[in-house]
Amino acid sequence: MEHNPLPTSPADQVTGAVLCRGPSTEYGFYHDFFLGKERCGTLVDLCQGPHLRHTGQIGGLKLLSAEYARRGFSEVKTPTLFSTKLWEQSGHWEHYQEDMFAVQPPGSDRPASFQSDDSTRHTADILALKPMNCPAHCLMFAHRPRSWRELPLRLADFGALHRAEASGGLGGLTRLRCFQQDDAHIFCTTDQLEAEIQSCLDFLRSVYAVLGFSFRLALSTRPSGFLGDPCLWDQAEQVLQQALKEFGEPWDLNSGDGAFYGPKIDVHLHDALGRPHQCGTIQLDFQLPLRFDLQYKGQAGALERPVLIHRAVLGSVERLLGVLAESCGGKWPLWLSPFQVVVIPVGTEQEEYAREAQQSLRAAGLVSDLDADSGLTLSRRIRRAQLAHYNFQFVVGQKEQSKRTVNIRTRDNRRLGEWDLPEAVQRLVELQNMRVPNAEEIF
Repeated sequence: MEHNPLPTSPADQVTGAVLCRGPSTEYGFYHDFFLGKERCGTLVDLCQGPHLRHTGQIGGLKLLSAEYARRGFSEVKTPTLFSTKLWEQSGHWEHYQEDMFAVQPPGSDRPASFQSDDSTRHTADILALKPMNCPAHCLMFAHRPRSWRELPLRLADFGALHRAEASGGLGGLTRLRCFQQDDAHIFCTTDQLEAEIQSCLDFLRSVYAVLGFSFRLALSTRPSGFLGDPCLWDQAEQVLQQALKEFGEPWDLNSGDGAFYGPKIDVHLHDALGRPHQCGTIQLDFQLPLRFDLQYKGQAGALERPVLIHRAVLGSVERLLGVLAESCGGKWPLWLSPFQVVVIPVGTEQEEYAREAQQSLRAAGLVSDLDADSGLTLSRRIRRAQLAHYNFQFVVGQKEQSKRTVNIRTRDNRRLGEWDLPEAVQRLVELQNMRVPNAEEIF
């Protein structure tokens, strides 16, 4: 089925159901379907463009996975459910349990609620959805003896995380109860620490430059409910301060706003309305290696303790996409766009050639649609493509069909003239791979 950029009838007429017209749900892209006043099932995907099971499948964001591999990260996948014993060992159950979802397996005779004061309520049969990946990555590090030659060990995890956000704090894509994060952890020696922090900052700068964002860094220091030795905290804060000074970008100090296990550097962006959003983060942790008794054999043969760096470049992928969507105003850069090219035949005689052009684009890895609606004039279809913000329109008439060419327009109605089809496809692929923000201007 071809995409219809602007449906001529509302969804409720097509489906016989009525869309909820209330505020966005915590799931973001989707809307509830109602029959009368009764909800009739799960959220229904009404989005146009590629329909994806999760944000990690967005073609443009796959560049991030490739960049992780280039920078020496191993991509791993960890379970969604863990026994609360793991979270007790990590300290999350003590400091973070109100923001976690507890699950009671069938057959257990104890309530799954963790809101009471009963100190015996956390039995082995109570599970919790993971709000972060660090304890699981610690288990992966500890599953066999490690040597200094393996360090730094860099693990990246793009799985779903769940956090029990208050309903009043949920907002579209910017704050969800279930979200994806480019969550990575680096196990390194003390000597490697500063270089790894600098590498993390460089990673942040390179990715945000591609996305077209300027950012502001903030160093958050020891909170009141911190874990561990104050001397270790002082050491960690000094390392992060020195790394920020060498990085050269302006930064702010947020005293007392660090995580309970270590100080952190947060990355703040502003959306099109000027609202700040915390996205990426770099966190230094001396506590989890102690709690999980993580060790490696050093060069001298003695067992030593690694240092743990928590870091995310994008943070919540959904949140960053929400900020990016508002910044783009629907005009996505070519490399991220779900509406890259639409092929428009002038008449029915050119429809077969238009389909050939569409297949050439798809074979090259480009998102391409066909608008052969004979019920609309050519000018109406061109206008429809512009309103849908297709980056490029390939118009094919009798002349283009005979010469195996395409006539190219941009979404801003800039006319690029007639191009040989293979050359036009090749140029689009080049621009997509360059990840430029202004492909329409430099085509």
